[in-house]
Amino acid sequence: MPQYLVAIHHPDDYDPTVAEDDAMRRDITALNEEMKAAGIRIFVGGLQPAGRAVSVRVKPDGEELVTDGPYLETKEHMGGFWVLEAADMDEALAWGRKAAVACRAPVEVRPFH
Repeated sequence: MPQYLVAIHHPDDYDPTVAEDDAMRRDITALNEEMKAAGIRIFVGGLQPAGRAVSVRVKPDGEELVTDGPYLETKEHMGGFWVLEAADMDEALAWGRKAAVACRAPVEVRPFH
C-alpha cells in the first residue's frame, strides 16, 4: 500500500505553550487514536522549533558546511508529521483534512516514491 507524508506547518514564532490548548491536544490525541484504529498510521512525530535545527551542506569541493538553523529560510517550517499507509491520495487527503482541523494549522500531503 502506498505511503504518504502528512506534514503540519507552523510559523517561525510558533510557541506550543501558547498556541496549543487542552482542546487542541485532545483533538490531536483523538486523531492519533483514530489513525491507529484504522491501521493506517506508520509513524508520527512532533519536531522542536526550526531554530533548533542544524543544517549540513556539501560544497562542490566536498567540504562540509555545518550551520545552526534550518536549511531553508522561510516563514513557516514543518512542526510535526505523520507517515500513513493509504489506498490512494484521496484517502491520504481525507486524513490530511482531519489533521489540519485537529492541529489548527496548514497541512501538506505528499506521496513517497
